Amino acid sequence: EMSTLELIKKIAGVWRELPQSEKRVYQEARLADMEKYREEMAKYKAQLTPAEAVALKLERQRRLVKKRQFRKKRELTVLGKPKKPRNAFNIFVSENYPESQGASAMAKMKNLHDKWQNLPDSQKQTYVQLSEDDKVRYENEMKSWEAKMVELGREDLLRFATRKAQKKPAETVKKSKAAETVKKSKAAKTVKKSKA
Repeated sequence: EMSTLELIKKIAGVWRELPQSEKRVYQEARLADMEKYREEMAKYKAQLTPAEAVALKLERQRRLVKKRQFRKKRELTVLGKPKKPRNAFNIFVSENYPESQGASAMAKMKNLHDKWQNLPDSQKQTYVQLSEDDKVRYENEMKSWEAKMVELGREDLLRFATRKAQKKPAETVKKSKAAETVKKSKAAKTVKKSKA
């Protein structure tokens, strides 16, 4: 009748109180199981064809990438990164989903998609405007969030354009402006020569 969490806590408490001599039995059993697992894994890998081994390696890499992406997304959520802006259709769906017709979620979405396609442009414009407002909200929140991340020393989390703008030192800006001025003056001279 205990929950899983309560049961785990109780077992952990019993484990902490267990004398080292009794713990050793379980630790030795774990080591034996680990050795058995390694032997079975070696046999399994030996019987794989080269193509299967490559496929297994690629699958492991794919899982690792997915796991890293999940961790990064969770970290961004914990750090309070603003949610991306919604487009006009998403806003339409969020407002109309509860009362839409359909037995399943897919049927409801198909129904809403058809309604969106048949919606007059004048009514769509309302959702487009809400979407534009959401983009402005997102940009404002992102600017303040990125400033906070710079204060925390987490420049690695900034958007690429923001990082690129921050990396550009003042000297580079001055040099690029000087180069633009030279280009403009050369272009002006070329225009004068062509007119003459």
